[in-house]
Amino acid sequence: MATIEHCLYCFETLAAYLENRKCMSLQEIEKAWDEYNKKAEGEAAASAAASSNKGESLEKRIPALRRVVDSNVSESSSSSSPSSGSTMSLATETPATSTDSLAESVITESPLFVTWNTVSPRSGNTSLRGCIGTFEAQELDEGLSEYAITSAMHDTRFPPISKRELPSLEVAITLLTDFEDCDDAMDWDIGTHGLRISFTEGRRRYGATYLPDVAAEQEWTKEETLVSLMRKAGWAGRKDKWQAVDLKVVRYQGRKKSLLYPEYKQWRDWVVQRSEVEDEAEA
Repeated sequence: MATIEHCLYCFETLAAYLENRKCMSLQEIEKAWDEYNKKAEGEAAASAAASSNKGESLEKRIPALRRVVDSNVSESSSSSSPSSGSTMSLATETPATSTDSLAESVITESPLFVTWNTVSPRSGNTSLRGCIGTFEAQELDEGLSEYAITSAMHDTRFPPISKRELPSLEVAITLLTDFEDCDDAMDWDIGTHGLRISFTEGRRRYGATYLPDVAAEQEWTKEETLVSLMRKAGWAGRKDKWQAVDLKVVRYQGRKKSLLYPEYKQWRDWVVQRSEVEDEAEA
């Protein structure tokens, strides 16, 4: 499936293109992301240890404090009635962490799509800004880089993305798998399958695709999805006559991973800072 590193790589590719600077390779990003996570985990562990030490110190002081309080109460009170007291739990609980995980095979090539969205700062709603990909398997280091730029700069439905738009962007990467010919136009599941249709009418050939998440996000029925996809392909026939068209439908699956620009920027700033520290150490 797609990974955060793939998303970082697409942002890095686009930012480097717009800022006219050298781009980090996918391998460099994977290594830096691993180091970034280890540093964050180390800081979290240190913070937890510091909190635990404070708790232990408090535990040691509490018995003495209770003895002082009990002594004061007995000295100041002439009543024989039992006093009511409150208790404080000093135990610090750490949520159980499972170390069981399914090891995923490393994917080095795949058919892929790169999607750019703009995110509204007020509502958080996203709007499509560009989406282009390929059904031909690509080496990921080359394919992601190529389609990150192609979808950002050459999707004819939109003007090219500008540098000033970077902070408002979200990138989504979908790696495509499990291509199957459908038995009929309805032989697929909303939310699970993407669709690739092709058909001929007159002397013209048509074709278009929707990624697996489109129908579910738009809350379309299967029929609405197919008619919309035919329209996307350029079909201008009557809506109620779509079933008369001899559709060839291929279904596929794909797991998407997305990332916002501020998340990329935070990681990129850390990379730059680390590089500056290393340069100073070598000087």
